Amino acid sequence: QVQLVESGGGLVQPGGSLRLSCAASGSIFSIVAMGWYRQPPGKQRELVAAITNSGRTNYADSAKGRFTISRDNAKNTVYLQMNSLKPEDTAVYYCHADTLSRRSWGQGAQVTVSS
Repeated sequence: QVQLVESGGGLVQPGGSLRLSCAASGSIFSIVAMGWYRQPPGKQRELVAAITNSGRTNYADSAKGRFTISRDNAKNTVYLQMNSLKPEDTAVYYCHADTLSRRSWGQGAQVTVSS
């Protein structure tokens, strides 16, 4: 199994930046991809960005040009750098890690964009 611990959420003003981190432990050798989803208040969980072991990335349209996903394999950590944040980015952000057989989730990190 893979365990995930997220950090870096918080309150930020519109136009500001935050960086989320997600550290993986456990069966990390079996991970093929990691990424981030988010769940805005009253809405369904949605993809934000993902990155494979080879470094290929995928972004939601809402994240393109503002968010950057990266991965430090030595630290078994994936990052989400979020710039030019908007109030509509307010959500709980969940890290995930995929093996060939299952997806594991972190506990979630609250991001609030408000003045």
